[in-house]
Amino acid sequence: MKIGIIGLGLIGGSLGLDLTRQGYNVIGISRQLTTCNLAIKKRIVTDATVDFSILAETELIFICTPIEAILSTIKSIIQYLPRKTIITDVGSVKGAIVYKATELWGNFVGSHPMAGTINQGIEAAEFDLFKNAPCVITPVKNTSTDAIHKVTQIWRSLGCKMYESTPEIHDQAVAWISHLPVMISANLINSCLNNDNQEVIELAQNLASSGFKDTSRVGGGNVELGLMMAQYNRKQLLVTLKEYQENLSKIIENIEQKKWNKLTEILTKTQQERAKFL
Repeated sequence: MKIGIIGLGLIGGSLGLDLTRQGYNVIGISRQLTTCNLAIKKRIVTDATVDFSILAETELIFICTPIEAILSTIKSIIQYLPRKTIITDVGSVKGAIVYKATELWGNFVGSHPMAGTINQGIEAAEFDLFKNAPCVITPVKNTSTDAIHKVTQIWRSLGCKMYESTPEIHDQAVAWISHLPVMISANLINSCLNNDNQEVIELAQNLASSGFKDTSRVGGGNVELGLMMAQYNRKQLLVTLKEYQENLSKIIENIEQKKWNKLTEILTKTQQERAKFL
């Protein structure tokens, strides 16, 4: 099978490494020729170029671009593709993408592997990035069953734990466990930096260790990705932010009014239930 990967960053590069190792003929596309040459040199892909026409004989294409470029990329490549070619993406937002993408290309199926690191770019690509990672596919009413099957099988062969959802439910769930944490984490760092006492800030920076490191990690990550989450999953992110704000207000109230039993109930519940999310 000849597989195309558009976007050779962390996700696309890691995908290429694993698929090439499995023996697939992997064709890479990047905006930068230097990235294409590096991908070939590192054996991430079989061949790579900036020219979309090389995708003409591919059977399956992964679009690994930023969210904002997914639809425009589909519009750019479909002129070169036979109707049987399957297109999927790796975007973390599905509602804003899947329906329009399906209108553009009937053989589209949305997917979202929950994998990544703090590093970016092709240099960050690594083997087995998707091993044991959850991956959601988000078919709609008229999505091809053959496309669903093939995309599912490829992700499963990379070690992913597969789930299926509607785009809407996906976006609601991901807002809670991925997009909201980015904003909370970013606000933690921002709030620390906005303290009026510079001496406090400097000591806090010197004392910060594992707790702060774990809690702040996603807030100190990819700026472009965080912005895309907010722009393309705006509705669901706002819902989660407001519900989070309400629950935070209850914690503040418990501390202000010394309702230690109520606070203990919350902390006990979170201690017991956390494992279900991991």
